[in-house]
Amino acid sequence: MLKKILKSYDYTLVVAVFLLCSFGLVMVYSASMVIATAPKFGENPSFFFDRQKIALLAGTIAFLVTMIVPYKMYAAKRLLLFIVLGSVGMLLMVFIIGHTANNAQSWIMVGARGIQPAEFTKLSVIVYLAAVYSKKQAYINQFGIAVMPPIVFILFICMTVAIQPDYGTAFIIGLIALSIIVCSGLGMKSLGKLILLGIITAVLLSPFLYFLSDGGILSEGRMGRFLGFMNPFEDEKNGYQLVNSYIALGAGGWKGLGLGQSIQKFNYLPEAHTDFIMAIIAEELGLFGVLFVLLLLAYIVFRGFQIARKCTDPFGSLLAIGISSMIAIQTFINLGGLTGLIPITGVTLPFISYGGSSLLLLMLSMGILINVSMFTNYHSMYGTKEKQPQNQPARTLQKNYVSYR
Repeated sequence: MLKKILKSYDYTLVVAVFLLCSFGLVMVYSASMVIATAPKFGENPSFFFDRQKIALLAGTIAFLVTMIVPYKMYAAKRLLLFIVLGSVGMLLMVFIIGHTANNAQSWIMVGARGIQPAEFTKLSVIVYLAAVYSKKQAYINQFGIAVMPPIVFILFICMTVAIQPDYGTAFIIGLIALSIIVCSGLGMKSLGKLILLGIITAVLLSPFLYFLSDGGILSEGRMGRFLGFMNPFEDEKNGYQLVNSYIALGAGGWKGLGLGQSIQKFNYLPEAHTDFIMAIIAEELGLFGVLFVLLLLAYIVFRGFQIARKCTDPFGSLLAIGISSMIAIQTFINLGGLTGLIPITGVTLPFISYGGSSLLLLMLSMGILINVSMFTNYHSMYGTKEKQPQNQPARTLQKNYVSYR
């Protein structure tokens, strides 16, 4: 039995994850070694590297745990309630004992380190929506009782994150939720209602969001990011970061200047080890370094959707869709910001950028995805069939795959 289980794991995904994490650890050191010599960081070149190393160790433990624990346990009523209430509780605690950094009260300090509850809310939302919609397959197109209740909860979560204010994370959570809902088996009529509802809600809630965040959505800093995105070379102040990102991207060429040889990290490019780490990768390792990261990320996303397609259990399928979508969305927003395709949002590059909360979340998520893959492979290889929920015809299950085939 154990031998069959071990044989069913997707070791290519495991290798891809740890290749990215190891590469990210090296690049965090390279990108941060200059800024880390500032007095506030103890003049220690490895300050950020040491912290990321600890986060990776904690993430590896979390990865191994979630890789072993059967994913169906997360759909159990008591555990699901604990995950949801715990996530909401942590978000609300931010407003009571939260720490402010980068103009957002998004952190809870635990000793000298900070935890960002909004990051872990992404996974909570994925588990919650996957559990809820997998149980509603028999009546998924009854909009009022099947679709609406979870959406109300997601709107509450997004609003709570947005008024911290952390609009980037709120936007990502909304897109992750949308990807799961679209792939849950909804018919075109229900999807049309959902789109219309989304437009009306956005219009009605915008004024309240503006006042709740003290006008933060139109703050000077956020408007500056938008203006800098529009005309980076004409707006010296607001376009400074994007222009220096362009310089880093262009300086590397095919082979790069060499590992550790970046010029932009000498305080020319702000947030070089977090949001803009890909620009440093391009400068030091050239196109080959960039392709190495992109191909590994693309492989993880592609395999995630393959797992979702093969999985006959609606809960496992929607989990895989949510986790894969999260990585794809976050990658697109990060790369779109540093290349000028979209305004800069402050979103990190998965597995690569500095950030303990982000890395821990991703490792937890990948452990769950690999566990879904293991069970799917096991049932496929050894001819066993997963039990389908009662009163749920097989044709209803196939609706899960319509949107991403």
